[in-house]
Amino acid sequence: MANIDKAGTFKLGDHTVKRLGYGAMQLAGKGVFGPPKDHDAAIAVLRAVIESGVNHIDTSDFYGPHVTNKLIKEALHPYTDDLVIVTKIGARRGEDASWLPAFSAQDLEQAVHDNLKNLGLDVIDVVNLRLMFGVHGPAEGSLEAPLTALAELQRKGLVRHIGLSNVTPTQLAEGRKIADIVCVQNMYNLAHRDDDTLIDDLARDGIAYVPFFPLGGFSPLQSSTLSDVAVRLGATPMQVALAWLLKRSPNILLIPGTSSVGHLRENLAVTEVELSDAVMVELDGVAAIKAA
Repeated sequence: MANIDKAGTFKLGDHTVKRLGYGAMQLAGKGVFGPPKDHDAAIAVLRAVIESGVNHIDTSDFYGPHVTNKLIKEALHPYTDDLVIVTKIGARRGEDASWLPAFSAQDLEQAVHDNLKNLGLDVIDVVNLRLMFGVHGPAEGSLEAPLTALAELQRKGLVRHIGLSNVTPTQLAEGRKIADIVCVQNMYNLAHRDDDTLIDDLARDGIAYVPFFPLGGFSPLQSSTLSDVAVRLGATPMQVALAWLLKRSPNILLIPGTSSVGHLRENLAVTEVELSDAVMVELDGVAAIKAA
């Protein structure tokens, strides 16, 4: 099994976590809705995550809904002392599997309590407020009301730390005036580079950046450059894409998801992929080609 310690660590709230983590979204059914196709396989993946040394799991009670958190509790509770579980609130699922905003103070409080119950926790390490102003990505809009409500739940002792998800730099600046923000979770990968400047700014302030869809999400990354580099290095294209993220900035924490133990091991083996500065420059061109 890969030695994920090679990827290094970064501070997330009160804990120092390994930079290679795990995202639980894919444990739910198709479209992140309903139960997994194979319940026992999902439990096996979660246990393999911990056995591999991962101490940072990303989840949400709107995955399923309620599915991934219940699986995490079944597989891993009681949790090891060093495990950091990060969840997100701000959305709910419609009966048709749609993703709907859930921003009111009542919605957010209910979401925190649901996460606590389904994870079997008394307090959640980190809760990300997931903004829903835009359908396809971050869009401007004030987060003052929902973030103030989440900060109140933190004051009550239900939440240790607060993060933001799907946010613009303007919203982050507004949020940092309301609460201490320990992480930002936005879409970012080799081909989707909108947050380049934001990542560097966060790194200077010691704030973690957690890219979701690090491998392209529902539309996996496709690039002849990526494939060519992978062949030369004896790695898979997805391993190269993850290795690029690890080298891109020390504050980047990875949470690639999978419902397969084999794929999990492949993702964690990214620590064996070494990218030279020349290869980094070559890979940086993927985003420019995509934008052209």
